[in-house]
Amino acid sequence: MNATNRIRLTKMLFIAPASLFLFLILIFPILYTLFQSFYNKKLTQLTPPKFVGFDNYVRALQNPEFWNSVQITVTFTVLALAMQTVLGVALGLLYHQTFKGRGLLRTLAIMPMAAAPVSVALIFVMMFNPTIGVLNYLLEQIGLPKSLWIYDSHSVVPSLALVDTWQYTPILMIMVMAGLASLPSEVFEQAKIDGARGWQTLWHILLPMLRPFIVAAVVFRLNDALKTFDTVYVMTQGGPGNSSEMLNIYLYNQAFAYFNTGYASAIVILFTLLVLLLVSLLIRGRRAN
Repeated sequence: MNATNRIRLTKMLFIAPASLFLFLILIFPILYTLFQSFYNKKLTQLTPPKFVGFDNYVRALQNPEFWNSVQITVTFTVLALAMQTVLGVALGLLYHQTFKGRGLLRTLAIMPMAAAPVSVALIFVMMFNPTIGVLNYLLEQIGLPKSLWIYDSHSVVPSLALVDTWQYTPILMIMVMAGLASLPSEVFEQAKIDGARGWQTLWHILLPMLRPFIVAAVVFRLNDALKTFDTVYVMTQGGPGNSSEMLNIYLYNQAFAYFNTGYASAIVILFTLLVLLLVSLLIRGRRAN
């Protein structure tokens, strides 16, 4: 073996443990899930699973419950991202300014992000209580009618999006503030000299320059929002009825309530493809701009 081959082999040996570890924790579960999706497998059956090809995928795509969970997931994600983007940009612009107490307010603003999602969910369950919840009390004080919040099929998804917004808006805020800190001050000084006013500077200069940071933050949150499980499961478990049964809840029920692991594996693959599709479309839109 010559020196070149020896060096090449040494390099391969060095990266082999990391490659094996990556395969075991990342690639193998995906391949095993894909393998299971082609079988009619149930956790309760004693006989060997039967190969069914793409039947599980066809079953999912023809199932109204699956498409209902897709619609709920997309609706929740759009509502949450819309609110978080607007509030995150507004808070980022606010806390970028210099004023007394800014450091304390910044610290308070990022505290929700550090809380455990299950703890946040339990707190909001009490706040959303139609009878003794503090939110309905506040609505009464300002003359607005009470709401059933998570206990009504029409308001449950917006209520869950509100909880997600409260906890994860700081992520958008932090990324906007990081973007603001990296922008050149000369551009704004020149705009001021040219007579640009506050709203003109914000709309035509500041926001276009911040767009890459905002889109990156939205992509990050999109990936997380689509996979929301713990908050929804603790607060509603997919109810009332199935009005908040997002894809993760539907998947969980199929796998661990009905033990349809083959069908659930097909849903996992379809869910992964949906996430990849939406994220890639958003990234492509960012590059196009």
